[in-house]
Amino acid sequence: MASQIRLSFEEMWEKIIDCDSKYDGLFFTAVKTTKIYCRPSCRSRKPKKINVEFFYDIHEVENAGYRACKRCQPEADDAPNRELVKKVIAFLVNEYKQKLALQDVANHAGVSIFYLERLFKKETSETPRTYLEKIRVDKAAHLLKNTDQSILEICYEVGFQSPSNFYKVFRRLKNCSPSEYRSQMIQEVKQ
Repeated sequence: MASQIRLSFEEMWEKIIDCDSKYDGLFFTAVKTTKIYCRPSCRSRKPKKINVEFFYDIHEVENAGYRACKRCQPEADDAPNRELVKKVIAFLVNEYKQKLALQDVANHAGVSIFYLERLFKKETSETPRTYLEKIRVDKAAHLLKNTDQSILEICYEVGFQSPSNFYKVFRRLKNCSPSEYRSQMIQEVKQ
């Protein structure tokens, strides 16, 4: 796949040192001494900088005589994984009010808990749990701003099982308590 972005050699080198998965598929790292190419996120031992060249297209790198790394499998199509993550996100958005264990989410996706967490984190940089917490807190913030429901009612409506967990997660994500958030929203409306 040809990339629309163009990075300098130094930028690409930095991405492979950081094992940055956000750049997987946008460019490939080829090692001249081993004749192997990898994804930017490959966890294999890093080559010497002078032995590296970069390619934007998988066909270019293969035509240059490189073969795919067996560890990171850069030639593998990630589209099925992205579709699975989209399916899980849709499930979380639609079912956020329900009491959801990670096993429930994994069962819905048809994969193991371990695989779900690893794949979800790779694609979103978050775990399914933290993603679900963000959905719930965003819904709670909307209700705090637009309704007169009590904080306790909102806590349970958005799927939290305990007020203490609701307050803890809300404060972590919004940097204030639910009541402080509501007060701030009322002040903004008055101004």
